[in-house]
Amino acid sequence: MSLQSKPIIIFGETLIDDFPDQPVVGGAPFNVARSLGYFDCAPLMISRVGNDATAKLILADMQRFKLPVTGLQTDQLYPTGRVKVTQDNSADKASHKFDILPDQAYDNIESHAALTAMLQGGPEHDQGIFYFGTLAQRNPVSRAALYALLKETLALKYLDLNLRAMQYSLATIEQSLQFADILKVNEEELQILAEIYLDKPKADSVVTLDDADILINAKALISLFKLQAIITTLGERGYAYLDEAGQYLRSASEAVKVEVVDTVGGGDAFSAIFILGMQRGWPLHLSLQRAHQFAAGICGVRGAVASDADFYEQWQQRWNAETLPVIASSGANP
Repeated sequence: MSLQSKPIIIFGETLIDDFPDQPVVGGAPFNVARSLGYFDCAPLMISRVGNDATAKLILADMQRFKLPVTGLQTDQLYPTGRVKVTQDNSADKASHKFDILPDQAYDNIESHAALTAMLQGGPEHDQGIFYFGTLAQRNPVSRAALYALLKETLALKYLDLNLRAMQYSLATIEQSLQFADILKVNEEELQILAEIYLDKPKADSVVTLDDADILINAKALISLFKLQAIITTLGERGYAYLDEAGQYLRSASEAVKVEVVDTVGGGDAFSAIFILGMQRGWPLHLSLQRAHQFAAGICGVRGAVASDADFYEQWQQRWNAETLPVIASSGANP
């Protein structure tokens, strides 16, 4: 199987972020799926929407980003997911408040239909990549569907923890970590895991971790949960990567310069491009570097994905240009 044909399966919420001025299609897994869709990966998005007008916005985006709809279920009772987004501090573009509404369609993803979609839509799923998070696990129906899929596939399992206040349980965190191969967390989530599992004292507020703290915490969690790797995203400070072999990769100290519009979807953009790199066979350091740069770029547009296709085309052209010299030299020296 070629790297390009490796199937990517994404499980979780599709929803609408209700910003004060307009509705924006969102949901962390769907953000990842759409970015990958633009780059011709055609990931299988397994989710559930209501039988309502809002669902049409999600279906329109699936068509726009060339995503198959075979994994999207329709619920006759529960509505398409919604999140009310407010920005209390107009001077702080990273300051958002999310009111995640309960009892949504994505809370009720049906297990049998999800399994059928995976087995038929991605028959080579065992050789692929499976992305999941925690929000869609808050209800036992969707949680059972996810666990059925995770038990069925040998795919590499990429967990973006993505903890939302009051939307997860300790049991959900632990079960997710038991399933995961690669864990992606932000700085705050790494501290939460250190408090829960490593007996680290609870901080009154989020503190900036130095490299030694990140390394110690990540190494202990890799050992505890038998993970292949942990990626910690650090906002404008980049990322830190540690794997089970002890390889530690840290982004360059200088921040990527971008005029921040909002930070919604920055972490999702990082995950999408890192997964893209795994599928395309990019060197690890390049996947991490490109993921960080692309995430910074997404923070320069409104919402979690760009409305203009030229945004993505520019990145593809940039990556193509970066790899041309490598191809040329390898061709000259067989």
